[in-house]
Amino acid sequence: MSPGKAGLFIDGAWRNASNQEEYPVYSPASGDLVTLSASASADDCQEAIDAAARALPAWEATPPSARRKILLKATDLLDTESYRKRMVASACEETAATVTWASINASSAVNGLREASSLATRIRGETLQSEHPGVTFIVQRRAIGVILAISPWNAPAALSVRAVAIPLVCGNTVVLKSSEISPRSQSIVIEAFHEAGLPKGVLNYVSISKENVPKLTADMIAHPAVRKINFTGSDRVGKIIAAEAAKWLKPCVFELGGKAPAVVLDDANVHDASRAIVHGAMLHSGQICMSTERVIVQRGISEALISAITSIVKKLKASKSLNDATAQLSPVFSSTHAQGVLSLISDAKKDGAEVLVGDLTVNGALIQPHVLLGVKPGMRAWERESFGPVIGISVVDTVDEAVELANSSDYSLTASLWSSDVHGALQTASKIRAGTVQINAPTLSFEPSFGNFGLGGATGYGRFDIDHFTDLRAIAVNPPNGKYPLVDNIL
Repeated sequence: MSPGKAGLFIDGAWRNASNQEEYPVYSPASGDLVTLSASASADDCQEAIDAAARALPAWEATPPSARRKILLKATDLLDTESYRKRMVASACEETAATVTWASINASSAVNGLREASSLATRIRGETLQSEHPGVTFIVQRRAIGVILAISPWNAPAALSVRAVAIPLVCGNTVVLKSSEISPRSQSIVIEAFHEAGLPKGVLNYVSISKENVPKLTADMIAHPAVRKINFTGSDRVGKIIAAEAAKWLKPCVFELGGKAPAVVLDDANVHDASRAIVHGAMLHSGQICMSTERVIVQRGISEALISAITSIVKKLKASKSLNDATAQLSPVFSSTHAQGVLSLISDAKKDGAEVLVGDLTVNGALIQPHVLLGVKPGMRAWERESFGPVIGISVVDTVDEAVELANSSDYSLTASLWSSDVHGALQTASKIRAGTVQINAPTLSFEPSFGNFGLGGATGYGRFDIDHFTDLRAIAVNPPNGKYPLVDNIL
């Protein structure tokens, strides 16, 4: 099979890198070369930002309904069979996603763009009553400017859409930097916007080889035209980007890691909770920021829940072959990452956790599902996101202990709570520190109109919404013939 190609999209045109450099992308599953991607140079990155800056005045002045029309057309294109097939195939090839996850990624891209399009006419300002007689004080929501968007590989189409859609709806122009792992998967989204008629320069796309990413990303952040950065990825890289942005006092929106807890109370439905927990932990081999990584269960129901979870997980299998009908999981995104996941599990075992399911081995990027019992604060398996097919279980006696453990984390993206007493669960859920708490549903569930957001720390801060991609600007309309005592007294 010949590798696919991924180019740069700058100022309305696809092109190779100015220095003709490319980099290879290999399948984590097969090791085959699947993509040859252009590797943007410093000049390419500069030109992409300059193009976005030139396009800004006209795009911001474009009527909201016209912006919405273009985005809806891009949505309809992504929703076609042709685009869906390409999104699924490329995600499977570049990231070793299963067809199930790659299809969810494609559908989420379509649904996310349609939802964002609907916000075009909801960008509203207000008029305030002034303290000064005769003054009209107007507050407008205006585009911020050029947005540098950096999106990851694990849901390449869906998270590329999220990175650019709201900024575009709000009248900003955007430079999207892809993950070096999934350049072809992410470039498909750009093709849809271009085909939909987005004016040149409004959306630009660069991919950069792993070796050049640190310097060129820092250079892009430093560019005077870049007004804000959004990034989805690990908290380790988020800290680096935040530090670069801080040099120039530029604001950021971050969605970073997750260590989502599932809190299971004594009155929970074990059948439902166990199925949802395994689904939430193992989908895409645990490589989702909302994956269920910690299970905190009350002692009265713990034996039944642990038995149900281990019974399900023992039936799951990871395979390097995406055509293996007996497998439900695929490899993680790299052999290095697989070793890191195994190290986290092994350290937990040394620290006293019991391995209930799993063989403590890796094969390249392939790691089988693992379930650990007795994971607790202080262990790396508790403190750090695994981003792998791992469930860590802790048993507690009381609801207060469960809440305390759920909150004993630097992550705060999502959580789930399982109980048959919905009224009591509402009270308990309000004590769990997470952007979203799902009662009797997987941690992966979310509302598109609300989205996901962290509460600081390792999960990041800010949201992908109108408030975070517009500026508030005030205009005070003063009456003529104003009085200025300092000047009047000397004239």
